[in-house]
Amino acid sequence: MSRGVALQAALADPRLWRGSGAAPLRAQATGWTALDAVLPGGGWPRGALSEVLHAQPGAGELSLLLPLLARLTRGGQPVAFVSPPCRLHAPALASGGVALPHTLVVQTPCGADALWSAEQLLHAGSAALLLWCRDIETTAMRRLQLAAEKGDGLALLMRPLAAAASPSVAALRLRVERIDGTPTVEVLKCRGARPTQRIALTVPALRTPTRVTTSPARTLARWQAGTQVLADRPTA
Repeated sequence: MSRGVALQAALADPRLWRGSGAAPLRAQATGWTALDAVLPGGGWPRGALSEVLHAQPGAGELSLLLPLLARLTRGGQPVAFVSPPCRLHAPALASGGVALPHTLVVQTPCGADALWSAEQLLHAGSAALLLWCRDIETTAMRRLQLAAEKGDGLALLMRPLAAAASPSVAALRLRVERIDGTPTVEVLKCRGARPTQRIALTVPALRTPTRVTTSPARTLARWQAGTQVLADRPTA
């Protein structure tokens, strides 16, 4: 590779800070026109880690992600939920357009098992990986970022609002809150641009589910074998 070609390749890397202007950024549309309009690349950055900060489960975080999940799964691309705080309600997801055969749920407390599952799913080609984790070290976040890069997927880390005060390696950070009953999104950080104003979502949040537990290693093996896993319960 010539020096000129190598330089152009380096300048095209969205991780490079250029001072002015922005490198091309590959992204998946969020499905929300107003939000896509202010995000570099027009959506969730591909091959990268993004954070969604929320006050409590059901604040609108799944409503924010529903158009993305519906589009990916209808296209036959797998998406995975790791350590959701509540049991996901399959009929609600289906009514939002999500193709259930292309979804996977791994329920285990956020820790070594959850992080291992998230990395493996990204390596295995999960188009979008949603991980709920209250406390996560920078090293673990970097591993998720690298796994997303390798699998060219979307690593979406769901954390409480208090995490906004902590430094983050995420390429994109969004805050989701309910204001007068309406889920509202605020861009806190985005690679390639400055944060912007709040944006209201006009779709009601999904129903709140109940807790469920399963083995992450067993679930991963079943997913890789092409078996649908939704609200899988451990056998007696």
